[in-house]
Amino acid sequence: MPDTYKIMLDAELSKAFDVWSGYLDAHTGEDPQVRARLRSTLESARAAAAEGDPASARALVADMHDDAREAGLLRAPLPPRPCEADGQARDYVKDELRQVLPVHLREHLESIAIYLHVTGRRLQTASGLDAATRQDILYITARAGMALDLAHPTAARRELERLKEIARRWGVEP
Repeated sequence: MPDTYKIMLDAELSKAFDVWSGYLDAHTGEDPQVRARLRSTLESARAAAAEGDPASARALVADMHDDAREAGLLRAPLPPRPCEADGQARDYVKDELRQVLPVHLREHLESIAIYLHVTGRRLQTASGLDAATRQDILYITARAGMALDLAHPTAARRELERLKEIARRWGVEP
């Protein structure tokens, strides 16, 4: 079984590298010395990732964001919010996961994702839910999403069952 968490982390770095490369390749008219320093840091981050040191690569990318902010580069990429970063990583990783995950596992995960989406949608439109129940729905949905990201169908199915139980309790068809 492939390490899907590692694949996701690698995808986060790939996305960051692509975003910074695009920015540095653009002719923005901003300080050329700062941009040269950022390009050098980007190459160091790429080298660290290639040498199997993703922690150093991530730290260098974070340094690039700090350096650009301190230099006042208004067009420099901003660090993505956690939800955005996850979405971007999922987009980058989907093709790779298709290659490394067995078909039956991918189909099982996709089935769970569909049921999760439908059940969550039905609960969101249900009337009369209290704040605590809405919070539980968000929490369980997030846990299931993480399990799906890690290609862990048992954990995802467990969270889906928890969500279905809430639906049944509130008279919503799961």
